[in-house]
Amino acid sequence: MKIVWAGSKHDFEVSDRIARLVASDPVFSKDTRTMMDRKELFKNTLRKVAHAWKRINELRLTEEEAGKLRFYVDQPAYTDLHWGMFVPAIKGQGTEEQQAKWLPLAYKMQIIGCYAQTELGHGSNVQGLETTATFDPKTDEFIVHSPTLTSSKWWPGGLGKVSTHAVVYARLIIDGKEYGVNGFIVQLRSLDDHSPLPGITVGDIGMKFGNGAYNSMDNGVLTFDNVRIPRDQMLMRVGQVTREGKYVQSDVPRQLLYGTMVFVRKTIVSDASIALSRAVTIATRYSAVRRQFGSQNGGPETQVIDYKTQQSRLFPLLASAYAFRFVSEWLSWLYTDVTQRLQANDFSILPEAHACTAGLKSLTTSITADGIEECRKLCGGHGYLCSSGLPELFAVYVPACTYEGDNVVLQLQVARFLMKTVAQLGSGKPLVGTTAYMGRAEHLLQCKSSAEKPEDWLNPDVVLEAFESRAFRMSVACAKNLAKFSIPEEGFSELSADLVEAAVAHCQLIVVSKFIDKLKQDIPGAGVKQQLEILCSIYALHLLHKHAGDFLATGSLTSKQVALANDILRSLYSKLRPNAIALVDAFNYTDHYLGSVLGRYDGSVYSKLYEGAWKDPLNETVVPEGYHEFVRPILKQHLHMLMLLVHESDLYLYNLFNKGVPGHVMEKK
Repeated sequence: MKIVWAGSKHDFEVSDRIARLVASDPVFSKDTRTMMDRKELFKNTLRKVAHAWKRINELRLTEEEAGKLRFYVDQPAYTDLHWGMFVPAIKGQGTEEQQAKWLPLAYKMQIIGCYAQTELGHGSNVQGLETTATFDPKTDEFIVHSPTLTSSKWWPGGLGKVSTHAVVYARLIIDGKEYGVNGFIVQLRSLDDHSPLPGITVGDIGMKFGNGAYNSMDNGVLTFDNVRIPRDQMLMRVGQVTREGKYVQSDVPRQLLYGTMVFVRKTIVSDASIALSRAVTIATRYSAVRRQFGSQNGGPETQVIDYKTQQSRLFPLLASAYAFRFVSEWLSWLYTDVTQRLQANDFSILPEAHACTAGLKSLTTSITADGIEECRKLCGGHGYLCSSGLPELFAVYVPACTYEGDNVVLQLQVARFLMKTVAQLGSGKPLVGTTAYMGRAEHLLQCKSSAEKPEDWLNPDVVLEAFESRAFRMSVACAKNLAKFSIPEEGFSELSADLVEAAVAHCQLIVVSKFIDKLKQDIPGAGVKQQLEILCSIYALHLLHKHAGDFLATGSLTSKQVALANDILRSLYSKLRPNAIALVDAFNYTDHYLGSVLGRYDGSVYSKLYEGAWKDPLNETVVPEGYHEFVRPILKQHLHMLMLLVHESDLYLYNLFNKGVPGHVMEKK
């Protein structure tokens, strides 16, 4: 199962070797991360990145191995954006000459880059960005400028304190005419002393949610005051500005940029499976260690994992982690397919690729964020401790619901695509990919599920038809309601909540169908495929149970059939239980990477919790600092001593207040 999860024997062996390399290196320790203040945490991050770069070079790691090493260090850092956004942006949007100039510098980290798109006033609406890049034909330069407060670049990781360069997105202006938003390579800081260059104002935006977590990243704010850059620093793969100031569309289609978008979103879906699997590993292992109630005649208490209430909350999340893993594998195939088609000038698949990647990014990140929090609850009170690893994991992960597209906005984009698809039914245009099922419109509108007994729900065809029928009928219902509005956009706004639900149903169908497709492959290993079949059924039937209202309201199922599905779902939890620990062990996470006392591989939870408590800085002294000033006077009732400790200015204002001095006078004083 470890090989199934990793994707191949090669991937497993590389991941396992690098994970253990990182875990054995004391420089990469995470034990005290949540106890550090911001400055200490950030300096510790810089130290880890430098050590990682040193090890990559010393060991002469391949690009694949280097990526794995950064992954298992498990600390958000400026390198995430350098390798994950800056380099891909130049590769995807730069000309061959620009790539030849900038990529060698980036690969050697002689420059450090970030991706400056989001602004203080605009995120998802890229076309609303306010930063400008105006061409000056006299000097053959662009003048990059922040005309308003809300045009300040806001949030880019690595920008705040480290990045020397950025790919900056700005409105291209030539001779007073706008040519849309384009990317520009802009140097931000001196390569000699790291000070901001003239016209550049840059800094960190401050603390984020959680202890440790994403606070190791220097998310930044950036403004430009008429900063000049050479013309050749505009990324010109799809559009160019000539020396004479003419905007020329290149031979490379703009649609090629969609390949980068598909790559980023398939990576986010893969990251969702990893984050959820980490949380599930912690909750599953701890649920097997923790015993509560159920003891009879002095016998041992019941393992928490044996309670059906625990299983019904935990096992669907375990199944979801596997489901997201397999749909991310399919997205990797889709990325390759889209790239090959684009290079052959075949753009037919783009709308469908855009919709499914947007929807799957939204679906998987939302479920994962909620799932991590559910795992924290499943661990009871101890899950609230930072040492459980769950609070920090949650704080690190939740931004995924917003970055690279707000999740609700993305589902509305999916809904628009679905409404266009429904409108084209009957036109003779073939439906492909994830919407191919809509081609059987008449059948899906009229079909009745054949499920008559609980075991029928173990048949993938029965499950798939129910999900297809529900998704299609919800889309058709939305389309019919939209048709009642004379102004389509008013209808879309009014029905937006229904449209999001229809989009979610479509995306859930995609995940279920790709899990079923995975089971059609040759899967070696005794019992492995059987466990995956159980996980697939749990994933699908849990969704059916959770969204029973949709299945009933659309007429896709009867109340009796929903009840039959619930019956078999309960029995599946019992079938999964004996292998629950093995299924999370298959993720092959080291204790270092997992970062959780509750999820330790050896199960020694309580002794490590106890030992860890004494390492907290508050326990460095037996009597706390501040006791003699603030606690002892109360205990001894020496209130006059306490009053003397109040600052003179506070007493002064207190007296003014009692004398009835007006507030504005007090404020001035």
